[in-house]
Amino acid sequence: MKALTKTNFNFPGQTHFYQGKVRDVYSLENELLVMVASDRISAFDVVLPKGIPGKGQVLNQIANYFLDATEDIVPNWKKVMADPMVTIGTKAEPFKVEMVIRGYLTGHAWRTYKSGLRELCGVALPEGMVENQAFPEAIITPTTKADQGLHDEDISREAILAQGIVSESDYLQLEAYTKALFQKGQAMAKERGLILVDTKYEFGKNAQGEIILIDEIHTPDSSRYFYAEGYEERLQAGEPQRQLSKEFVREWLMANGFQGKDGQKVPEMTEAFVQEVSDRYAELFEKITGQSFEAQNSNDPETRIQENVLQHLKQLS
Repeated sequence: MKALTKTNFNFPGQTHFYQGKVRDVYSLENELLVMVASDRISAFDVVLPKGIPGKGQVLNQIANYFLDATEDIVPNWKKVMADPMVTIGTKAEPFKVEMVIRGYLTGHAWRTYKSGLRELCGVALPEGMVENQAFPEAIITPTTKADQGLHDEDISREAILAQGIVSESDYLQLEAYTKALFQKGQAMAKERGLILVDTKYEFGKNAQGEIILIDEIHTPDSSRYFYAEGYEERLQAGEPQRQLSKEFVREWLMANGFQGKDGQKVPEMTEAFVQEVSDRYAELFEKITGQSFEAQNSNDPETRIQENVLQHLKQLS
């Protein structure tokens, strides 16, 4: 199964192309976007040198699963899943913040807490907490949405409003949507024996000025999941939680001396490690959706994608 790490399409009516860390986004006339979920993988805001077969399909299909499940909470950008790796949807002007919401003290929040700080993005953190413990209630810790090549930065609600990055009325709506989406995501995860630990959402405004959910939702790239079974026992014993997320990739990188800092070199990604990551992504898809993962074993994903997108663009025109 070939990893798709780069695309170079030229669709009818194409006006712009943008390559993100993972997604390739094609802007078309008539306010349409074609978003290709590549098999690239990033950590510490660095795109790693090898792609992960099946990863793009997993991300796209999980995102579609949750976009459909949450469209009653907030309108979203999706029009159609044109290919296992591609969604076609509506253009929006993105807000320059990502709405990160955390239900548990883990990952970046734990590293901050362990360093002795008791505040994250202007939110006070309770004393006496341990790693992976649930917060009394979920906290929102936004980040600035960095331009290509720059790091996302933590920012407080107060700074967002003071700098005029988002208006107060819009930000209050973003907070309300974030809390409602997280609550729904946690409930759906619980049904599958998982805990949705933390996640991030991106929002934008469409041509009509309506706030809509854009990009991905509740995927392993944007979210962290723990297995519910054994959570409490592991917490009490101070043991690491069993989790389905990209955190194990970050941990592997840190164990091999890489945290995305200047002068550090990405360790060699062996075929065995690449396969392990691929298997983990497929496992999450099956665990969170309850569906079997059917990998698209295509040696020419570019041709398949082009044919599928063209077919759906004709139907949308």
